[in-house]
Amino acid sequence: MPSHVTLSLDAHVLTVTLDRPDRLNAFTDRMEAELVAAFDRADADDEVRVVVLTGAGRAFCAGMDLAEADPDATFAHWRSSDTAPPGTRFDLPGEDLPLRRDGGGRVVLRMLESRTPIIAAVNGPAIGVGAGLTLAADLRLAADTARFAFPFTRLGVVPESCSSWLLPRLVPVQQAFEWVLTGRRFDAGEALRGGLLRSVHPAAELADAVRALAVELTECSPTSVSLARRMLLAGLGATHPVQAHQTETLALNRRGTSADAREGVRAFLERRPPRFTDPVSDAPDVLPAAPAYAPPPGARPHPDGPA
Repeated sequence: MPSHVTLSLDAHVLTVTLDRPDRLNAFTDRMEAELVAAFDRADADDEVRVVVLTGAGRAFCAGMDLAEADPDATFAHWRSSDTAPPGTRFDLPGEDLPLRRDGGGRVVLRMLESRTPIIAAVNGPAIGVGAGLTLAADLRLAADTARFAFPFTRLGVVPESCSSWLLPRLVPVQQAFEWVLTGRRFDAGEALRGGLLRSVHPAAELADAVRALAVELTECSPTSVSLARRMLLAGLGATHPVQAHQTETLALNRRGTSADAREGVRAFLERRPPRFTDPVSDAPDVLPAAPAYAPPPGARPHPDGPA
């Protein structure tokens, strides 16, 4: 069976492409598993300094693949699907169908835990889970042909892909409420004005703009970039700035005596580009562990079907 996600590594930039162009890269169980594996692959390779997430063809991701689903049983089929990734379903007392973890949320959580910075190159429509995936990127650039929607209320469901946590932290709260409660589609210009995007480009120029930004990131210390992105994310959930102060103090002390820090200061004084050598895999452990998913009380793992 063809992969739903393809990978390409070039000069420290790993491009992760949602690759179902005939379906506008609609999200599937296979895509869920392959995206998690792609970010595992990125983190396991010190040669990867930046990840670019994009879509094949004219779309980024048109949302959950509903084309072949029975409209009267779409989510019943999703909950009971034997292609669900292992460990994602639970049996609950009083429920006829298994409880299934939100697949977009699993991918987003993996992206947020990434030690590698992520750029979303939104080359076309990003709808539902497609829009949700962009929220977990550190930087979002879009083609002027891109369209966005969080259409859940129009489908009779609710936000997913951790968008109810991420979106109001990325854009003004009133804007998040409008986009989510109305579920309407909006264009790249509105996404830019609303704070969702870093920049908008003519479709033919998007790849070059993303590449230029990715190269700029690769010129920095990969270990410091990795720690900095995770420190910023941790700060979103902090209840007091002293939590950031504690993390920054520990990280600054440990990174300040690193080979990269010595090289960075030396290069600055010598007015030349730095040559950083510290591998990301040796980054100091300065951040608290993220909490694990906890199924509802009484839930038991459901027997897994084929992955």
